[in-house]
Amino acid sequence: MEEAERRSLSVLVNNEAGVLSLVSRLFSRKGYNIESLAVGTTDDPRVSRITIEIVADAPHAELICNQLCKLIPVRSVKMLKPENSIRRELVLLKVRATDGEACDRIIQIANIFRASIIDVSPTTLTIALIGEEGKNEAIVDLVSKFGILELVRTGMVAIERGTDTIYDVTKEKGEFDYGKNVLWRPAAVACRP
Repeated sequence: MEEAERRSLSVLVNNEAGVLSLVSRLFSRKGYNIESLAVGTTDDPRVSRITIEIVADAPHAELICNQLCKLIPVRSVKMLKPENSIRRELVLLKVRATDGEACDRIIQIANIFRASIIDVSPTTLTIALIGEEGKNEAIVDLVSKFGILELVRTGMVAIERGTDTIYDVTKEKGEFDYGKNVLWRPAAVACRP
């Protein structure tokens, strides 16, 4: 039996009320925990892209993809291959910096990780970092000794490398030409690795 691993699903949906709730309920009904979820509009304001990370084996991940495709507001679903995708997360950290030495050390750590100091107060520094999980965890571990007052994570967003796109799964001539009011065809799925 195949081992469960972290998998990234990219889902295009209609940008309308209740779609996120519909998608997340599917996961809870199937007994899967969503490890990470990020949603935002695409270049077309009528379409949103959801990046969902789950821990599942290949057959269960494919089942989830197929179930997602059956939902009416879902336009396209694609499981991203780790070796062919770029994954990033935004992390905001508010760190205690009670003296000049602590402040200098936190700034040095931020510089090493190419993070930005986005806010300064007499007793805190706020750091913004975009990166992969390992990089983000490393800076969190290093600054935790100063005292983390708040930590916010966006969840992973992911996109395929090169010329592959999520639109390749459903694209037919004219299908994505929004200016001509072409109707979308039923969602297609690309969930097999």
